[in-house]
Amino acid sequence: MTTTQLAPPLHVQPAVTSRRQGVAGRRRRRRAALVAYTFVIPGFALYALVMLYPAVQTFLLSLREWNIAPGAQSPWIGLDNYVKAFADPVFLNALLNSAVYTAVTVPLQILIGLALAVLLDSKLPGRVVFRVLFYLPVVTSWVVVSLLFQYMFSSDNGAANAVVVNFLHVYPDNISWFQGRWTAFVAICALGIWKGIGWSMIIFLAALTGVPKELHEAAAIDGANASQRFRHVSLPSIRSAMTVVVILLVIGGFNVFISVLLMTGGGPDNQTQVPLTYMYDQAFRYYKFGYGSAISFSLTALVLVISGIQYWFSRRSTRM
Repeated sequence: MTTTQLAPPLHVQPAVTSRRQGVAGRRRRRRAALVAYTFVIPGFALYALVMLYPAVQTFLLSLREWNIAPGAQSPWIGLDNYVKAFADPVFLNALLNSAVYTAVTVPLQILIGLALAVLLDSKLPGRVVFRVLFYLPVVTSWVVVSLLFQYMFSSDNGAANAVVVNFLHVYPDNISWFQGRWTAFVAICALGIWKGIGWSMIIFLAALTGVPKELHEAAAIDGANASQRFRHVSLPSIRSAMTVVVILLVIGGFNVFISVLLMTGGGPDNQTQVPLTYMYDQAFRYYKFGYGSAISFSLTALVLVISGIQYWFSRRSTRM
């Protein structure tokens, strides 16, 4: 005599099917996650090896009075290097210099870059050639252009004095640009602006290209002129690009290094020091690696705070 298995009641079948679908869905998600991790882990491992591990070691180095001599003791001193940095007038002056450099170069790079982007977004003859010419300084070596600007401003017959004295007649004699703090920063800021305009221009140009033409056409039908269309259509549409440009330029401004190192070396009398050049001097000229590491991490923390505040304000303005 054979036994027959009764089928489950009808009200039980949907529940069983639902559980099976749930199990199959979890399996698919696990397989998708496994595939994603397969691609992510090698890149993260390389990032950890090249970036995270050195950063952690540098932070630990900043907590010691590091002695480079073989076999010498490097005592643990905690946060003493950080306390010393924020009591160091040269470091505080370096922070002020980087803030001035950022306050001067960032707005001008944005304004000039945006103006060029608007111009090249129009039907300008030869605009492809102009895009290349304006972007060329961005891909030029910092070392090369820093030495070029140093010559332009340091030589009595250089371009800077020729323009100021002979062409504009705003000063009777040649200016010793690198003998004073603020005249030296004129040269440093001029280089920063000239080299960064093309990068801002490209970002803004890409954002402007993505603005739907229908919006401009509708605004024109409503009677808006070119200025009104730019203010009420283009600018709101590129707000996210503007946020990215501002944050990255501010980070770059506080991390200025090569131009100051090659043009002034932090002189005269440490007046043009910025945090990274001062860190470089302390670590590689005076071999105070712990103090230099503390300076670099102090700058990193400051830049993170400023970037976070900028991002918060940008998100808040977007919601409003």
